[in-house]
Amino acid sequence: MIVVFYMATVYMRLCALIMAMFFVLTVILTRLVSSAGLLGIRDALEPQKLETGVLRTLKANGLDDARIRLTVTAGEGSRGLTLPSSGNVNIIITIEKLVLPSNEVYIKGLRTSIVNIRRNSRSPLCRIKALGYLENLLAHAEASDAESDEAILLNDEGYVAECSASNIFIIELGRIITPPIDAGILPGITRGIVIELAADKTIELIQENISVERLLSADEAFITNSIIEIMPITSINRRQVGSGSRGKITERLMEGYKVLTRSFLR
Repeated sequence: MIVVFYMATVYMRLCALIMAMFFVLTVILTRLVSSAGLLGIRDALEPQKLETGVLRTLKANGLDDARIRLTVTAGEGSRGLTLPSSGNVNIIITIEKLVLPSNEVYIKGLRTSIVNIRRNSRSPLCRIKALGYLENLLAHAEASDAESDEAILLNDEGYVAECSASNIFIIELGRIITPPIDAGILPGITRGIVIELAADKTIELIQENISVERLLSADEAFITNSIIEIMPITSINRRQVGSGSRGKITERLMEGYKVLTRSFLR
């Protein structure tokens, strides 16, 4: 018998205070269970037990700020392409000290490059986090070779999809634009929060396809994920984005996100 691994993995910034954790945990577990449904193991997962396991792991390690990875496997199965059907899933929770980019990076912004690897917008796999992360690794390596901090991937139709470890947003004429789910992206937790935050601040936000031309002519751009939260992009393919520094709307969203997270620590 061999162990066949399937994973819905999450990285999240957690403070030891429980209310801070619930800021993202419920949403993350909902996405994990949904992803497990694609693999036929949804019924074997109990969100309450997953939540308890995460809390116990956090407490046992005694970290103030932590990075947690929650991995679910389908259990043991025979060699071949048949999904394991025993229902005996394995759950692995690992934790490590959280290391964030410096304040200087948030001020300076990231250098990005459009890479050759494409997202398949028709594949269900792009909408879940799984162990098959090779595309992202290769995309990031290509960007690194171009002396960039992050890779921007296009989809099979030539539109902007996402980055190797984050969702992407641009700003043009005061409006926020981000690729729709059907562009072949992972529906990121922080992406969803930013969408709600923009509505709260009455900033128009549209989910629609973004061409390379629009991307390169954007007034501002930023990326999001649960670790870095909101990070400005200041160059794409060595071309300056907007003024070449963090934009005003990006700053408003960054500050709004901080206020939102601090409200859960009261």
